Amino acid sequence: MDVVANAREMLAEITPLRTDCGRVCGARCCQSLEGEETGMLLFPGEEDFYEDLEGWRMAPAGKDLLLICPGECAREDRPLACRMFPLLPGWKEDHVIVRTDERSRAVCPLARQGKKGMQPEFVEAVRRAGEALYEDGEQRGFLNRLNEEQEDLKALRKQLLG
Repeated sequence: MDVVANAREMLAEITPLRTDCGRVCGARCCQSLEGEETGMLLFPGEEDFYEDLEGWRMAPAGKDLLLICPGECAREDRPLACRMFPLLPGWKEDHVIVRTDERSRAVCPLARQGKKGMQPEFVEAVRRAGEALYEDGEQRGFLNRLNEEQEDLKALRKQLLG
């Protein structure tokens, strides 16, 4: 099975809360601000899942592809980044870690609480998906680049907020 499809499957049914977390914030992560188009970065090769899906669009985002969703979707259509949100797997020394995605702090109340505010099964599923992704060189490079950006965002937030 393709590594991205495998990681998507690991996160198909589990969510940060035992209930629909979108009810906590009004599904803010699924909404673009007026005048903006926001979306989620696709993992390498994940664009194949969206080529023929009505209402979804892809746009270049530097080296990556940004998936712009129709605002609501069926669970099985969510991209891998949405399935992991607001977490992100990273690498530390010789193992996969799970961190709060710095980009999620602006929209997700759960991100502000960190992993302790989420069900442990979800955090573990993100870790396992991360392990699978880190076994693939292309996915490892993508995740490492995202994690480098996380460090930049963390430093900027510290600089601005003290």
